Amino acid sequence: MREWAEFTLSESDDGGVPTLALHGPLRIHSLGDLEDKLEALAGRFDRIDMAGVTEIDTTGAWLVSRFADRRGLEIVNASGQARRLFAAIGSVEGKEAEPEARPPLIVRTAEDLGQVVSGWGGGAVRALDFLGELIFALGTIIRHPSRLRVKALVHHMQYVGINSLWIISLMSFLIGIVIAQQGAVQLAQFGAEIYTINLTGRLSMRELGILMTAIMVAGRSGSAFAAQIGTMKLTEEVDAMRTIGVSPMEALVVPRVLASMIMMPLLGFWSAVLAIIGGAFISNFALDIPFWTFLQRTQAVVPITDVWVGLIKAPVFALIVAIAGCYQGMQVTSNSEEVGKRTTQSVVTAIFTVIVLDAFFAIFFTEIGWA
Repeated sequence: MREWAEFTLSESDDGGVPTLALHGPLRIHSLGDLEDKLEALAGRFDRIDMAGVTEIDTTGAWLVSRFADRRGLEIVNASGQARRLFAAIGSVEGKEAEPEARPPLIVRTAEDLGQVVSGWGGGAVRALDFLGELIFALGTIIRHPSRLRVKALVHHMQYVGINSLWIISLMSFLIGIVIAQQGAVQLAQFGAEIYTINLTGRLSMRELGILMTAIMVAGRSGSAFAAQIGTMKLTEEVDAMRTIGVSPMEALVVPRVLASMIMMPLLGFWSAVLAIIGGAFISNFALDIPFWTFLQRTQAVVPITDVWVGLIKAPVFALIVAIAGCYQGMQVTSNSEEVGKRTTQSVVTAIFTVIVLDAFFAIFFTEIGWA
């Protein structure tokens, strides 16, 4: 026969204190309507005596604890198990700490700005440390060429270069169409539509070809570098490489950096050529300039210095894109969410740095007479 939890009201022997005495098992299957009966009590009592409780579980302890807190009662004669359950319930249901008053807006702004500046400083130090490790790894490979992972280099050259040809070709062709069409509209106001050839050829070969290629490689390959290396960091593959004596810089970073620097000049030149072809294509219909005439005229008006400007900028942009992706991947430490954040950060950092460097290159080449 099941035993049910019960209670009685009495006065204790030591001073006649009104007491609510509980009896029997206080377990989930034996509580019955005990909670309703306790809530219906109208009499006044000062404490709860648990000497008659034979068993107790979390549900019973929670019922007694909540009832005692509401009535302001003292619990006495609780067993060791009951006291442990009361302590656990108290830690779970403890009152939340009062939120601290928010500092003034100007203080919060200064604090956030200080944290950002501090983060920049720490990031700059880590980036220089990463760059030093890369230079050391390149020096090691120059002294010992057999340590260069040729298969990995060829694989990344294919990924950075060959696999991205179609998207770069389409993008460059369309950009050439836009440059020629919009340039012709503006030049037509002065009756100088023929100079659309000069505008399209020089702008594509000198600036937009390599710049747009670098942006596309940053979004496509740089982000992939960060995600791949970041995932390897999470799965502890990078730590395993160090354990067996393999340098992660030589195995993971150097092939990606070299592949980018080799393929970027080729991609940049290809992009510029496709942009010029796009300009010739639209000019054949919109400006009545024959396609082959456009290309022959481009060869005449674009100086060889414009070609060299693009080819000089290409490996520098490739170095920035590859380092940004590999560096951010190496900084992953905690979880998969950080892989996404680092991947995004690598793309933003690479594109921003490439655009800033392009502005410096434009000023530099103008000053030395390669305008």
